[in-house]
Amino acid sequence: MKKIIANRRVVEDGWRLLDAHALLAPGEDGFVPDLPFGDVIAPLRLWRLRREELIGRAGRCGVLLAADEPPEALAPDLARLDLVAVRFDKFSDGRGYSVARLLRERYRFRGELRAFGDVRRDLLSFLERAGFDAFELRDEDDAGAALAAFDEIRVQPPAFRRSASQAA
Repeated sequence: MKKIIANRRVVEDGWRLLDAHALLAPGEDGFVPDLPFGDVIAPLRLWRLRREELIGRAGRCGVLLAADEPPEALAPDLARLDLVAVRFDKFSDGRGYSVARLLRERYRFRGELRAFGDVRRDLLSFLERAGFDAFELRDEDDAGAALAAFDEIRVQPPAFRRSASQAA
């Protein structure tokens, strides 16, 4: 099982990312495959087409958003989700930070918010500041070694968020 960082601890990842294409296309028998049991993360396209089935099955449910997919697409369903994962296709693409802020501040999502894809050790503090609390690092990165990044890079809140005593 893959290890991730969740709430600044290395944990086993019990979630399974679903393949939207495989679960939306009819098989040789002409039927769309059943959804698996357990904790699953559904790409937004799959979520939109099989929402009720995903919620009604045994196990927790999460949704994967690409950085260019609007978080408002999930707004009516956020209370039903245990996890939202945001895919970073390139570490230099900052749209995922905005998605996280919107999910946490505008839509008040309180479940696990996971950074997924090209997630690098040196970005963990910035991702956490944006609202992420779980991080699935690239395969070549060691989650245990990456924990040190939270202590190496200290990020001050912006001046408008600091109290008067902190700003001085």
